[in-house]
Amino acid sequence: MPERSERNGYNYEDYLKWLFDHSSNVVARDTSVLYYDCTNFYCECEQQDEDITDEVTGETIKGLRQYGVSKEHRPNPIVEMGLFMDSRGIPITMCLHPGNTSEQLTAVPLEKEVLKMIPGAKFIYCADAGLGSYNIRKFNSMGGRAFIVTQSIKKLSSTLKEAVFNDYDYRLLSDNTKVSIEEMKTFDKQAPENLTLYNDFAYKVIKADRAVDLGLYEDKVLKNGKMIQVKSKGMLKQRIIITFSRKMMEYQRAVRNRQIERAKKLLNLNDPEEIKKGPNDVRRFMKRISKTKSGEKATIGYILDEAKIEEEEKYDGFYAVATNLEDPVKDILAVSRKRYQIEDCFRVMKTNLEGRPINHRLPQRIRAHFLICYTALLVYRLLEARLDEQGTHVTVENIVTTLQNINVTCIHDVEYMALYNGSRALDALVALTALNLDRMHYKPKELSGMIKKFLK
Repeated sequence: MPERSERNGYNYEDYLKWLFDHSSNVVARDTSVLYYDCTNFYCECEQQDEDITDEVTGETIKGLRQYGVSKEHRPNPIVEMGLFMDSRGIPITMCLHPGNTSEQLTAVPLEKEVLKMIPGAKFIYCADAGLGSYNIRKFNSMGGRAFIVTQSIKKLSSTLKEAVFNDYDYRLLSDNTKVSIEEMKTFDKQAPENLTLYNDFAYKVIKADRAVDLGLYEDKVLKNGKMIQVKSKGMLKQRIIITFSRKMMEYQRAVRNRQIERAKKLLNLNDPEEIKKGPNDVRRFMKRISKTKSGEKATIGYILDEAKIEEEEKYDGFYAVATNLEDPVKDILAVSRKRYQIEDCFRVMKTNLEGRPINHRLPQRIRAHFLICYTALLVYRLLEARLDEQGTHVTVENIVTTLQNINVTCIHDVEYMALYNGSRALDALVALTALNLDRMHYKPKELSGMIKKFLK
């Protein structure tokens, strides 16, 4: 096997651990809950990387840039990134995989790296449904760890679906009083006395400790190297928390109604070749039909799929999480709602820090690109946490713009003059760092001293 530095791109795992250890000196890290998610970065190239087999060791080195599933549907090879974040929204570590890697195979290996960084850590693993397979849940049921993952209601067995839609044993999240889903769907939302109810949630807890069908699958690697998905059949102690929101139901129906209107416009075009179904677009509401008479060629047409629309409406307003914790429902849902922060980490990295597209070809340079982006994200999150602690919150756009604009120019080799103006973000940075960055003129010795102080 190659040395670790060759496998991981010059010990990038050691570098990530070093970042975590030293970041703890800047901001207190809260690792009671770890959030995990994956995203894809597209590359500016037209061909994916080929796998290379080492002639000496026989090891197959997979190319990072591979064709895979992308939300943007770009025809470019992609690189997959996995990210762990603590409960304060600060990154802990990351991993890189070829773009065609199943994201469910990335969580447990990276978790094991986290356990090396934080020996004996007992935390709650929190992720969305795509990263909550049976193997992941089982791994986080050991060693004092726990899990809170989104559960797809559509993938539940018929028995559990019946329990979800059975309008019995629902309670309000605010005060735990009994309520029915029918009541939640029909109360007058315009009445002032119902405003609290409109913003409230109904919930129900379903025990699922037995080997029931949760629609979970696990990735299995065959002897020939191919990977298939097989249905999980293990025992898993957990419970499913079902919630219902009137506000969410109406939002989802408003979105669907707009999609249905667009679907009707497409149907009026009467061009079957242009109608192709997608999992999340308006064309999923179109049903293909064929009419024929004896001995005649069939005529292909499309109509609105009323059954599909009715089936989707059943799930409006419902949401579910699965967990092995016995904590109060409010606390579990509060942990789950903070998953948005990891999506925000990806947004900052891709947009504000310009992490995409990737313009590199060599694997070590691709890894270096991600390490730079990750380090910048960590620095920003630490800076954001320190600013929040002093009671001044500044957006990432303002911080990045302010730091980019802090430039000075030399005037006759006597002094430096600022080329930037004051701002709220600059005032917050001055208060945080105790550096006099809001001055118009600087003496060379003073500026050198400030730089040395900052680098410490």
